[in-house]
Amino acid sequence: MHSLIEIETPKNPVVLAHGLLGFDELRLAGRVLPGIHYWRGIAEAMSKNGIEVITTQVPASSSIEERAAKLSLDIESKAEGKSVNIIAGLDSRYMLSRLKPPNVDVKSLTTIASPHRGSAFADYVFEQIGPTYLPRIYEALGRLRIQTGAFRQLTRRYMNDDFNPNTPDREGVRYFSYGASVEPAVYSAFRQSHRIVSGEEGANDGLVSVTSSKWGDYKGTLVNVSHLDLINWTNRLRWIAWEMTGNKRNFNAIAFYLDIGDMLAKEGL
Repeated sequence: MHSLIEIETPKNPVVLAHGLLGFDELRLAGRVLPGIHYWRGIAEAMSKNGIEVITTQVPASSSIEERAAKLSLDIESKAEGKSVNIIAGLDSRYMLSRLKPPNVDVKSLTTIASPHRGSAFADYVFEQIGPTYLPRIYEALGRLRIQTGAFRQLTRRYMNDDFNPNTPDREGVRYFSYGASVEPAVYSAFRQSHRIVSGEEGANDGLVSVTSSKWGDYKGTLVNVSHLDLINWTNRLRWIAWEMTGNKRNFNAIAFYLDIGDMLAKEGL
């Protein structure tokens, strides 16, 4: 159960839009087993605390352009003419700046550890694969019906030389952002990627640097928080073991998203 906490409620609905490789609801066994929700209790907690929530679904690994187009259609369909605040990333920036959908009125965009200036880890992956093997990998993914348009768009060259110069902020929309940093444990899946990003860009959450996360009104850095922590997907068994040794959780994703709602309300949104 998600308890009620004292927060102010934003005037407009909040759109939760997942990032790369995300989904709204994933069903691994059709209707036999319950679906796995990307937002893992976050949407429910926000609703219970009086925030109107809209969740969207875009292609998991399509290009920013394709994802933005689908996002626009989803918001138009589900918002039913209401103005909205969006919690999302690069897809929303593209939608607002380049598509300018006439039937979608966005008051604000809040991004959380979004790679606004790309990621050194994306650069590293493409350098390691090399031009010889890259087409073969794309072909193999294509046979599995996995789209690949988003991957190269995460590089620093693409974001800084192409995307950002051609995607200015939209007038009348408020832009907020948060970053995160972590020092991964030896067994962490983020240990290698963190080392690579740290060497090139400094403090990071295992994939995205604090520097790359900053866009618009920067609200702060979440410390000791990984990229998966941000959507409440951290392994619960890890937390149980951690707490059994007398430690306490240093981050509560649900409380963080409720704080964003409170922030939007205090900004008059």
